[in-house]
Amino acid sequence: MTGTTTLTVGGLLAAVLVLAANLRPWWKGGREMKMLSSFGKGLLAAICAAACPGGILGWSHHHAATIANRAGQRTSDAAAGASSGSGLTTGQLVGLSATGAAVVIVTVFLISLAYKDAGKKDKRRIVGGAFVGSTFTLTAGVAGALVWLPDALNGVGDSVVSAVQSSGLL
Repeated sequence: MTGTTTLTVGGLLAAVLVLAANLRPWWKGGREMKMLSSFGKGLLAAICAAACPGGILGWSHHHAATIANRAGQRTSDAAAGASSGSGLTTGQLVGLSATGAAVVIVTVFLISLAYKDAGKKDKRRIVGGAFVGSTFTLTAGVAGALVWLPDALNGVGDSVVSAVQSSGLL
């Protein structure tokens, strides 16, 4: 992979700005959970993709840091005149098996179908959620908090395979 897996302070700044832009309408609009659904869909897709060690999902996850770092550095330089290029402690999600990967692919596929059917604002919110999720999962804190996710995805995939292979089911 040619992308970076190190997030800088500028990259974190870019992700926090996108997060704030998505949370603001929810905060001002009565705080109904359905207002966060599009953002949450993108966030879920990115968190699942963060567990992928390679492929197009892993590639897109790793390239989110490059985009975030560049955008955050430019924003920091222009707005505050301070360099924000120092790196943060990195983290990653590891341990995804073939059955867990199938669950990730189905999840991302369903969210991409939701993206296709969404309106203009919701499409931007889905992309924003994906950007924030992919960026945040590169940090040690968020990756550490989600250390259980690959095992959970593997468990769901194993359960589906077991149910399909069971002689009593079909």
